Amino acid sequence: MTADRERRSSLPLRAVSREAARRRRRVESDVLSDLSLLLPLHPSVRAHLDKPSVIRLTLSYIRIHTLLAGAQMETSQTVKYRQPVEERPHLERRAQDGGRNEEGKELEELVAVEETEMYMRMMEGFLMVVSADGDMIFLSDNVSKHMGLTQTELMGHNIYEFTHPCDHEEMRNNLRLSADVGWRGAERNFVIRMKSAMAHRGRTVNLKSATWKVLHCQGRVKVCVAPSSVSCLLLTCRPLPLSHTLLSTHTFTSQHSMDMKFTHCDRSVTALLGYSPEELLGRSIYDLCHTQDMNCLTKMHVNLCLKSQSVSGQYRMLVRGGGYVWVESHSAVIPSVRPSRSNPSSAQQPLCILCVTYVLSGVEEPSLLLSLDQTVHRYAR
Repeated sequence: MTADRERRSSLPLRAVSREAARRRRRVESDVLSDLSLLLPLHPSVRAHLDKPSVIRLTLSYIRIHTLLAGAQMETSQTVKYRQPVEERPHLERRAQDGGRNEEGKELEELVAVEETEMYMRMMEGFLMVVSADGDMIFLSDNVSKHMGLTQTELMGHNIYEFTHPCDHEEMRNNLRLSADVGWRGAERNFVIRMKSAMAHRGRTVNLKSATWKVLHCQGRVKVCVAPSSVSCLLLTCRPLPLSHTLLSTHTFTSQHSMDMKFTHCDRSVTALLGYSPEELLGRSIYDLCHTQDMNCLTKMHVNLCLKSQSVSGQYRMLVRGGGYVWVESHSAVIPSVRPSRSNPSSAQQPLCILCVTYVLSGVEEPSLLLSLDQTVHRYAR
C-alpha cells in the first residue's frame, strides 16, 4: 500500500517535470528560430539549418562583424590623423550633403554588390578568413564551386578538421600572429591540401568520400590588439589544376625528373629565354634560377614532393646572352599509370614533374651575366 501511495503521489511531479522540460525546449526552439531569421542567408538555406548550425553560424557572423568594425575604426583613425586640418571641414560638409541623398546611397550599395559579384566570378578561387585559433569565420559563397562544400557547411568549423594532417604544422606556423604585425603586416603564401567533395564533371560526393585538393593560399595577417577585436588571416585560396589549358605565347611547358632536371621542353622556350630545348636536356632548373630566388624554387620543389602540386610564386630566370625575366611556375607530379607485373606498386611512383612557366616580364639587365649557363659558348659542341 505504501509503495502504491508513493507511486501515485509522484505522478503529478513527473507530469510537472515533463511539462517544464517541454516548455524549455519550446522556448529554446523559438529563440533559435528568431536567431536564424537574423542570419544573412537565403530562406531556403535557413530552412535546413539545425540548432548547432544556427549557433555556429551566429558566432561566425558576430566575429566577422567585430573584425569589420575594427577595420573601419582603424581606417577612420588613419583618415583623421593623416588628413590636413584645412581639408577636414570640407570633408564634413561633403558627408552632410551625402547624407541627404538616400537614393544615391542605395545606388552606390547596389553598384558595390554588383562589383563584388563580378570580382568573385573573375577569381579562380575563393576568400577565407581564419582566426588565430584556426576557426573559419568566413568563406565566400563561391567556395562550393571549387570545393563542393557550401559556405554554411564550412563556416564556424576549425580548418584543421578539413586540412590534411601532414599540413597541420604548416598551417599552425602561418597562424602564429604577433601584435607587432598590423593590417599591412606579414604576408602569407603557402600551399595546403583541403578536403573536397567535388567529383568529376562537377558532381559532389559525401564528405566521407571526399578527396584532397591542393590549394594555393595567399593573404595577409590582421592583428587586433584590443581584447574585443579578432586577430585573423585573410586569404585567397586558389585550387591548383592538374592540367593547364590557358596557355599563351608567353608560356612554355617542360618536363623534369624528380630532381628538377629537364627531360623535355617545348620550342617556345627559345623565343622567351633564348635556349633551345636540346641545350636544356639533362640540366637542372636550378641552373637557370637567380641565386637570390633559390629559396622560392626550393619551396616549390618541397611542396611538389609532399603534396604533388605546387606554385612557385614570382622568381627570376636567367636568359641566354645576359639578363633575366620574371616568371611563375605551376607544377604537378605526374604519377605512373601502368604498373609493371613484377612490381604492382609502381603505379604509386612518380613518372615526372610537369611544369608550366609563365613569363611575366621582358628581359631586365640584358648586359648582365650572372652565370656561365648564360654564355653562348657554354653549349658549344
